[in-house]
Amino acid sequence: MDINRIKDIRARQVLDSDGRPAIEADVITESGVMGRSSAATGNSVGINESAVIRDGDPKLFGGKSVYKAIDNVNKIIAPALRGMSVTDQKAIDEKMIELDGTRYKTKLGGNTINAVSFAAARAGAASEKLPFYRYLANGKKIRHSFTPVYNLVNGGTYYGKTQAFQEFILIPRNVDSFDEAVRVGVEMFYTIGDIIAEEMKQKPVMGKYCGHGAPSDDPSVIFDIFNEAASRLGYKDKVCYGIDCASSEFYDSKDFSYRYRGRDISRDELTTLLKNLCEKYPIGFIEDPLNEEDFDGYKAAHKIIPAALIGDDLLCTNIERARKAYEMQAADGMIVKPNQVGTLTETMQTVDFLKEKNQILIASGRSGGPLDDPTTDLVVAIGGHMLKTGAPRSGERVVSINDGIHIAEELGMDGRPFNVMKLAGFSRIDK
Repeated sequence: MDINRIKDIRARQVLDSDGRPAIEADVITESGVMGRSSAATGNSVGINESAVIRDGDPKLFGGKSVYKAIDNVNKIIAPALRGMSVTDQKAIDEKMIELDGTRYKTKLGGNTINAVSFAAARAGAASEKLPFYRYLANGKKIRHSFTPVYNLVNGGTYYGKTQAFQEFILIPRNVDSFDEAVRVGVEMFYTIGDIIAEEMKQKPVMGKYCGHGAPSDDPSVIFDIFNEAASRLGYKDKVCYGIDCASSEFYDSKDFSYRYRGRDISRDELTTLLKNLCEKYPIGFIEDPLNEEDFDGYKAAHKIIPAALIGDDLLCTNIERARKAYEMQAADGMIVKPNQVGTLTETMQTVDFLKEKNQILIASGRSGGPLDDPTTDLVVAIGGHMLKTGAPRSGERVVSINDGIHIAEELGMDGRPFNVMKLAGFSRIDK
């Protein structure tokens, strides 16, 4: 008897960090080893992501319960996977993709498949008695940890003003250790809050993503606050910045415009605005600068914006979309979110393609994600460059930072954070 064969799969409903129902799966082997994982679902969701199956009954958790997804595990997935080896991840994932048979996993649910896929992988790691990140690395040498990057100021409506851009990101640079990268991020977070209170005469409020709520609808004001915090701390040479525009969230498909600071602007105007910000501030990357279907716009923007352009909603961890963006020279890298595509195998296929093309890999959990999110282990295993940890408060965000501390300690000298200044879009910052 192969003790690594799947004996049983169980599913249940748990809560994510936003208190929303989420599906959690256990994969149990013949030897009694178990892997457990729940599926993340984001707040800002691209149209090309795999489907999230919810029940839609307003009497049950406001329509967000996942009992249908649980039934899909118990009645369809579990019978099909019993007897398969947890160490054969590709076969497990391909079987679930076959069982679903749809592009966006609308039959079984991307959340359903994602939970089982990563539960199986964790069972495989437990069977091999390996830390999860080493199991995912599949014998490849790990040469560095990641650089944690922090969403310190959140877009949205605060103080009666609406900031269109979703995230204003702090990126540590020129740091010698993971602990130093954590210190820089945390101290900048505290100091930004002090500046909002002292100089803008506004009580800091917690934003939608647990950073500081944006105190202005003008991105320049926010980056001036970042610069002031860096000056107070003596960190001018220790930090640079990123933006997640999440532009699809304020795009109007009827007239092809973007709602920005109370008026409608064109694609070209938005591109020029971002170019000017990069020339004024040390911005290393811009995520989702344009609508998620505008590959041509990305290609044009790529020619004039000096920062690296990173696709999240544009690419959705999908190898077909990643290949298209690369061939068009529309982007410099991707946000890695396994739940967007569904399985670990599909995630790794996309990652391997982009690594071969020397593209930037920035892993990310999801807003309000689960506390057992596998993304920290994944970014280390794939040799990813950065991990979006969020602001240093709230459960799932702090957990990912602390996981990074533990892994960096285990790796020793190989746990030093990646030097982001080696990446496209960053080398110009000190010039």
